[in-house]
Amino acid sequence: MDSREDDGGEPLSRMAEWRDVTPLPQDDGPNPVVPIAYKEEFRETMDYFRAIYKADERSPRALRLTRRAIHLNPGNYTVWHFRRLVLEALNADLDEELDFLQRIANSNSKNYQLWHHRRWVVDRLGANARAKELNLIKKILSIDAKNYHAWSHRQWVLQALGGWEDELDYCQQLLEEDIFNNSAWNQRYFVVTRSPYLGGLKAMRASEVRYTVEAILANPNNECPWRYLQGLYKDDIKALVNDPEISSVCLKPCHEFRDSVVALRTSDTDPLGPDLSMAICDILEHVDSLRASYWIWRKNKLSVAAV
Repeated sequence: MDSREDDGGEPLSRMAEWRDVTPLPQDDGPNPVVPIAYKEEFRETMDYFRAIYKADERSPRALRLTRRAIHLNPGNYTVWHFRRLVLEALNADLDEELDFLQRIANSNSKNYQLWHHRRWVVDRLGANARAKELNLIKKILSIDAKNYHAWSHRQWVLQALGGWEDELDYCQQLLEEDIFNNSAWNQRYFVVTRSPYLGGLKAMRASEVRYTVEAILANPNNECPWRYLQGLYKDDIKALVNDPEISSVCLKPCHEFRDSVVALRTSDTDPLGPDLSMAICDILEHVDSLRASYWIWRKNKLSVAAV
């Protein structure tokens, strides 16, 4: 992309529009130890920007100058901040600003300043920008499912502008595509706990537990649904422990796990009984002799819990 798309690439010093402005060089002090070797285009642009910024000139040419500066360095917070001031002063077309941001995002999709600026723009456009934003984020996530900035922006859009109605279905779609997508699991929890249409965590817990248990049984080594299950019982561990549906999953070891436990048995251990947790403690008491007292204590605690 041409960093000087508005002026055909002509240096600012040769443009009549800027003859009344005295560039303000960067002040590195009298004896800079390691001065940065800026490219001439960048140096000139920032010298003019400092002059405009110091004068607080909020004009169309100032807006064009910030565009040039952003193309050269999309991470410059001060330039983005001043651009917002100019946009506001000029009552500029913010739909055009979104188009500009999209062009920048094509090569800077994880730029903090870009997303912060986009939020500012969308906030002023209001609900009319909601559908466009949610669809844009879907496209970004289809390319990079773990883009933190996109997920954060999506959550902000939902809370600020709405759009909750289809969000749980969207999470379902993402998890059908990749059940290991921890970002989609996180978004599902966000929707279940924040959506004004679902009734909150307690209202959704039973159906979400069923969904999560199915995911666990399909992929027991997938950490995501296990974490999600814990989240469903946030601040209510007692209910988690006492839920028979969860207990049946946790106490139903696969054959591979049972075979691994059997392989650890020694001649000193008792025969493997139906209570696998007790058997594991008994085995570890012998094979992990350094912590034998701990495993005896754990086994006793299991006995108490069973009573």
